[in-house]
Amino acid sequence: MKIKVETKNAPTPKGMPYSQGIVSGNLIFTAGQVHLKPDGTLVEGTIEDQIHQIMKNLEAILKEAGVTFADVVKTTIYVTDMSIYPKVNEVYGSYMTEPYPARETVCVKELPLGVKVEISMVAVKD
Repeated sequence: MKIKVETKNAPTPKGMPYSQGIVSGNLIFTAGQVHLKPDGTLVEGTIEDQIHQIMKNLEAILKEAGVTFADVVKTTIYVTDMSIYPKVNEVYGSYMTEPYPARETVCVKELPLGVKVEISMVAVKD
């Protein structure tokens, strides 16, 4: 059985066929998050500011599902330019604790809305 995760503290998928998150059994899957604020506007500023917003969105979705970053077992990060990888890693790492989730970072040609970073997560609820 799938249960939709929905919070007003992260951007809502207006007119899009996806959910912010899904709970299936003891697994929580987040949709990929970009640096949209909950009101649907993009965060201006540095790449670090943008990644902090992505992490805030993910945190809000996870919280609504009853878990935290400590429960994340898998992360996927998409970037459009590997030169920003060190900054992505630094900000992302400031939110995570040991044992760190399994993770991959994939460089892609482009992302929705012209953003440079998108992150999704899978968490386990014990």
